[in-house]
Amino acid sequence: MKKTILLLTLLFSGVLFAQDKNAKANIEVDGVCFMCKMRIEKAAIKTKGVKSAVWNLEDHRLSLIYNEGKTSLEEIQKNIAAAGHDTHDIKATDEAYNSVDPCCKYRDEGVKKSHENGEQH
Repeated sequence: MKKTILLLTLLFSGVLFAQDKNAKANIEVDGVCFMCKMRIEKAAIKTKGVKSAVWNLEDHRLSLIYNEGKTSLEEIQKNIAAAGHDTHDIKATDEAYNSVDPCCKYRDEGVKKSHENGEQH
């Protein structure tokens, strides 16, 4: 009887630990508008294992919930960079950056200022 209880306890504990693979993270992603927000979130969500991705326009933080067993922060950042947005660790190629809409050119000081002044396109 003791062996059965011990075995059940060990199995139950193992199941609990195996299910907790979700991680939370915040990463910095450059962007200037709601079109950027949609593009960034879509690129993150399309990454296998990402369960939630919400980008904040005010502080440029992408809040993530993802399965560490299926993806990594590096892989998520690579997909965001491929969509044309720089992260703190991975920069978009010029080709990817140039594919974003003209009003989303976050590297251009004039575009950034126009968004800050409420002149969003």
